[in-house]
Amino acid sequence: MNTATSSSTRIGAAITLILGIMVIASASILIRYAQADNIPSLVIAAARLGISASVLSLIVAWRRQIVQSAITPRHAGLALVSGTCLAIHFATWIQSLAYTTVASSAALVATTPLWVGLAARLLLKESLNRWRIVGMALTIAGSILIAISDQQQTNASNPLLGNGLALLGAISGSAYFLVGRSLRNDIPLLSYIWMTYGCAAVVLLGASMASGNYTLPSTARTWLILAALAVGPQLLGHTSINYAMRHLSALLVTIALLGEPVGSAVLAFFLFHERIAPLQLTGLIGLLIGIGATAIGETREGVPT
Repeated sequence: MNTATSSSTRIGAAITLILGIMVIASASILIRYAQADNIPSLVIAAARLGISASVLSLIVAWRRQIVQSAITPRHAGLALVSGTCLAIHFATWIQSLAYTTVASSAALVATTPLWVGLAARLLLKESLNRWRIVGMALTIAGSILIAISDQQQTNASNPLLGNGLALLGAISGSAYFLVGRSLRNDIPLLSYIWMTYGCAAVVLLGASMASGNYTLPSTARTWLILAALAVGPQLLGHTSINYAMRHLSALLVTIALLGEPVGSAVLAFFLFHERIAPLQLTGLIGLLIGIGATAIGETREGVPT
């Protein structure tokens, strides 16, 4: 009975993970639609985190989660740093979609395992095993091929800038992950995401106002797009991944997440007619294999993914 229940739970977690990845893959598409309505990227990022934080605030108030948890000044400080890194991640990645293809942006922003591995080596003095070395080499080579291919295409306004912003989004996302690692171990998940999403929303709102981006959606359609971005990829998508992490191996979840850039590329092909050039496809395949190999290397070293 226990075995059947365990097997049933794993199957349910696998289905939840697949559905979550499908939802997350739609983020790039929804962002493109919002940008087509002339909504600044910073405003899109602020709306995504702001709506998510607002929904979480209602849940927190209902469950009184924060009152029941001991939040120390250290927790608040880490949440501020983690939220700031998350804000930079979304601000740079969302902006990248205005300059480069969906496929390249989604693939490059998914290079988080590479930067986590480098940080583990430089800051934590962890060794680099063969998996990590091969994975990093393939990821870097794939990124270079994508950059070369994108420069040869004319459908992107500024692919070099867009790809650079996507990589910056990956690096800041890795910092968000590393800073928040200890915080997630000390406090409940709901408390963690409520504080970090809230901090990120405030930072993005301040950045939008400081840069003079006051443009708000003027149609119900655009508001629905932003709401779908917040509730779908941000809340449902990431929550599905966190649920799957409890019942499936970290390695399986990490490798499964490679489906996100693939799904984004497929959607962009059908919705925006973004074709993938042979050199770009080669780079994408190399990059995805590299991410998977790096993730395996992290697991072999006992680093949470």
